[in-house]
Formats: sequence, structure tokens, C-alpha cells
Amino acid sequence: MEYRDYYATLGVPRAASQADIKKAFRKLARQHHPDVNKGDAKAEQRFKEVSEANEVLSDPEKRKLYDQLGSNWQAYQQAGASPNAGRGQPYGGFAGSNPGSGGVRFEYRGDPEDLAGFSDFFRTFFTSGADMDDRGAATARRGQTRTRVRTGSLEDLLGNLGSYDEPAVGNGRTRAATVAPTRIEADAEVTLDEVATGTKRLLDIDGRRLEVNIPAGVADGQRIRFSKVAAGHDAYIRVKVKPHPVFTRNGANLERELPMTLREALLGSEVPVTTLTGRVLLRIPPETQNGKPFRLKGQGLPHFRKEGRGDMYVKVRLVLPTNLSADAKQAADRFLDLVQQQDPRLPDKGTITR
Repeated sequence: MEYRDYYATLGVPRAASQADIKKAFRKLARQHHPDVNKGDAKAEQRFKEVSEANEVLSDPEKRKLYDQLGSNWQAYQQAGASPNAGRGQPYGGFAGSNPGSGGVRFEYRGDPEDLAGFSDFFRTFFTSGADMDDRGAATARRGQTRTRVRTGSLEDLLGNLGSYDEPAVGNGRTRAATVAPTRIEADAEVTLDEVATGTKRLLDIDGRRLEVNIPAGVADGQRIRFSKVAAGHDAYIRVKVKPHPVFTRNGANLERELPMTLREALLGSEVPVTTLTGRVLLRIPPETQNGKPFRLKGQGLPHFRKEGRGDMYVKVRLVLPTNLSADAKQAADRFLDLVQQQDPRLPDKGTITR
């Protein structure tokens, strides 16, 4: 089967998102559509190639098989549709079936020497592996044949075999098998202060001590993927953020209480507020009530891998004086007689009187 690099056809990287693939296809489809290029055979062929690439890459399942198997990705569909195909065909003698829950069975019926004429994928798939064996014998047009069987889950079979990089035809290179990525996981505990600035961690991954960067703004429980950090394997680091004694997190926003004296709340003041990155002055207007919220724009956490920061919401917590002397109590009594404060339990029902 001729190898086609569908990513190159659409002009997108292998890590392109579905939105990027869709955008690239629409642009190229409009450019090379036969209705726009009437009589242009090259444009028509280019339109077919673009459509074929989009059909595969826009389907997550097809794209997964294509990324692992290259041009051989269609073999699994073709195998189930034509288990008795002629042995002279590229996939002749190959059959697939489902032997039970979570399992897949693949068979090749023919002389093992015939596999030399097949693609590298089938030759490797049916001549190696602990889960492959010979099952009985059969009589065919070319004499004695054997049935060679591989069983197991599709994911395990593909993982054991590896994936194939298949360069375009005519470049003089041969296909080479590569090891399929293995998922490695580790935990990293960080503080909220480290979330505000980003940090590094030394982790023991696959028997190796590796330093990884934890980006600013990472969320508690979030998994971060690091590509090929240990013997070509990807690592997934799950971040755990320790609780903070002062701040509560809500996405990129932070919330905290601000203790305030009676004088500051009653007469107004400028109060220092500690943030995760420093201190700012908050102007408190006179007669500020207990529990009143204030917003400090841009004083929250950085957005994860995006520009900008969240906000900080500060809630006033009024702290009344204690251990009043006799003179202080008399002065407070005289002051409260002058205030004539409205009864807060009975709104608009009068004032407290003696």
C-alpha cells in the first residue's frame, strides 16, 4: 500500500487539533474544488487527496490507527470484510474476528514463507510475539499451509508490536518499527505560592531522576503530559495543590478574609493586603460593614498557559476591641447614645432608644 502522509497533505502538524484539521481542510477544499477549477485534472486529484486525508484525520478512531500503523491502518477494517481474500492480494489470507469480551483474534492461513512478500507490518505481526502460535493445518491450492494466530486485546497487540513510520514511496528508505509509547504516571505536590509562579520538581520516573517544570496556574488534580522523558516514553504528572491557610481558590481567582479594626471600618482607612506575590494597599471607605467584599483586579493566579491573571476577592471581617477599661466602656456608651443606630434586626422599624 502506498504511504500517504495525511498531515503533510493538509499542511498541519501531527499534534494538530480537530479544529485545526477542519480549518485546513476547508481552506484547501475551496481552493482545489472541481467547480472552481473546471477541466484542471491536477486540481481534481489534489481535491481527492485532501478529502481522503480529512476523512481519516477528522475521525478520532481512524486517526489513532493511522498514527500507529501508517498506511496499514485500514487492514483491520479490510481483514474483517474479506477473510478469504486471494493470497496474491496485499492482504490475502488475513482474517480478523472477536473471540470474546475485550479480545481480538487475527489469523493468517498460508505458508509462512509467503509473508516475505507482504508489508513489514504483517511480516512482523505474524512472525513474532509470545501471543502468536500455529493452529493445525489446512489444504489449499498451493499445498500444505498453516494457520498462524495472534490473540488478545487490540490495544495490547498494537502496543506489543509498536508503530510504523512509513516514508513516501521512492525516497530510497525502508520502513522502521518504533516502540509504542508507554504511559508513565507520577504525582507532584506543590503549594499555592508555587502555583502562582510556576516551579520545578525532581521526580523518580521509570527508575530515573528527572527534573520537570510545573507551569504557573496549574489546577489541583490536573495531569500534565511530558513527551518522551524516559526512554522515549511519555510521562503524565498529576499535580496536587496543598491547601493554603489564608487563600481559597476558585479557578484563577482567589478569595480571602481581611481582619479590620473598628476604627478602620468606621472612619475609613488604607489597609495593607497580602497577596501571593506581595502587598497592596486597599482603600476602605468610612462606615464599611462587616462582610463587605472588595475586588482586587489581577491579583489572583495566572491563567494556565494563557495570558493574564485572575482577581482576588477580599471580604471584611470586623474585629471588635476587647478587654475594655471602665473609662473605655463609659466613652463607648456616650458614643452610642450619640449615634442612635437603627435596629439591624428590625429594618425600618425605628431606632434603638433608652
